[in-house]
Amino acid sequence: MKLHEIPKNSVFAVAGMVGVGKSTMTKALASRLGFQASFENVAENPYLDRFYSDFERWSFHLQIFFLAERFKEQKRIFENGGGFVQDRSIYEDVGIFAKMHADEGTMDSVDYTTYMNLFEAMVMTPYFPHPDALIYLEGSLESILERIERRGREMELQTSRGYWEETHRRYEKWIDSFTACPVVRLNIEDYDVLRNEQDVDQIIDKIANVIKKEPTPDK
Repeated sequence: MKLHEIPKNSVFAVAGMVGVGKSTMTKALASRLGFQASFENVAENPYLDRFYSDFERWSFHLQIFFLAERFKEQKRIFENGGGFVQDRSIYEDVGIFAKMHADEGTMDSVDYTTYMNLFEAMVMTPYFPHPDALIYLEGSLESILERIERRGREMELQTSRGYWEETHRRYEKWIDSFTACPVVRLNIEDYDVLRNEQDVDQIIDKIANVIKKEPTPDK
């Protein structure tokens, strides 16, 4: 077991598309490591339901809300000196969702430029540490859609299959070129962190090996 090899000021981000199990993984890793868990502010997001009903009208509002919330979390993590596991990374918002809506025409080009200018300004502040590792959860589209169906969120169930197909494709392309920090790739069919604590320990071993072999960019 390599718990002792994980620095107590580490920051890990759990990434992957909707329904892949990010929140469950975040809770399991944070609990086992004795870290704080940082979750997406979904319940208080005033744009989420509106977004799923009208992408073109609400995509910019939604992404600006998430950008602001994630930056506030980055600041909190910095001020607390680390020891966090984050549910989803700010890099996904920028590299997948905002870009997808700009590419698909569901976000105005001027709005997208404004969004990117805000993100780039945030990156230049001292409150924006890179994670020590990105834990990327992946699986087949069919497996992920089954999980979305089991979860039963109405706004997700009403979303077209085409949207999920495009999101899945973009995630696969995005992770192959991601270089902001070391990456631990996990297939969702290979573990069960809810029922098997040994799976959590094995994942932590993988994280320890990756951050030992691949130095993290300067924070």
